[in-house]
Amino acid sequence: MPAWKAGRGKMGFMAPLIGTWVATVSDTPMGKVVCERHYSPILDGKFIRLEANWDIGEGKKTYQEIAHYGLNRDKIPTFWSFTSDGGTSIGTLADVSDMHDGAMGFSAHMPSGLARFGFWPTQTGMMWAADAQTKTGWSSMIRHDCVRVE
Repeated sequence: MPAWKAGRGKMGFMAPLIGTWVATVSDTPMGKVVCERHYSPILDGKFIRLEANWDIGEGKKTYQEIAHYGLNRDKIPTFWSFTSDGGTSIGTLADVSDMHDGAMGFSAHMPSGLARFGFWPTQTGMMWAADAQTKTGWSSMIRHDCVRVE
């Protein structure tokens, strides 16, 4: 598996994500899903902006997210997320190493409970994953094998 080169500082682990990534999943109950995730540095590089666009069922439904990643007032890596369905969430850096050796990620309290997401390098790009906490542990919600397109 290729190693990622982290950047400097507490948010340096996000540096390998800068750019555009696409995941295509053909076999979902809603049909084909294409998710494009674009990460870019903003505000003199102090924050990273994510713009994610999901095309679900070949244009039948879309879902969008804008999130900002950076240090909060306590200097803890944090994200602030806003979604096209009206959702908002704030989360902080979390230990997601049980998702995959070397995975980095965040967790947040959502209306339905605690959720987390993580990412790690793969042979072809990046795996992005999200889990929900259940009474018996973490339950996988989604896995996207992303390839860099930019």
